Amino acid sequence: MTKAELVAKLAENTGITKNQADKVLNSLVEVMTDELKSSGGMALAGLGSFSVVRREARKGHNPKTKAVIDIPASNSVKFKSAKALKDSVN
Repeated sequence: MTKAELVAKLAENTGITKNQADKVLNSLVEVMTDELKSSGGMALAGLGSFSVVRREARKGHNPKTKAVIDIPASNSVKFKSAKALKDSVN
């Protein structure tokens, strides 16, 4: 599902316009991003939890040239789905 399809589905399910649904979705992403930056995690009941994990610097290689490259340390977002979400998918 693309963002445009998600916005259309949100608008249809809630009875708001696509423009309003797009604003809500953008706001949700912004709030989640800010929360992950500030506290390092957040949980949404029935959906799951998001957390920030640190990936240490490591060596890698260019698959085309086989040259060794340095991959810098970075932060990544980890998602763990809630039991209710897993159960509804299965």
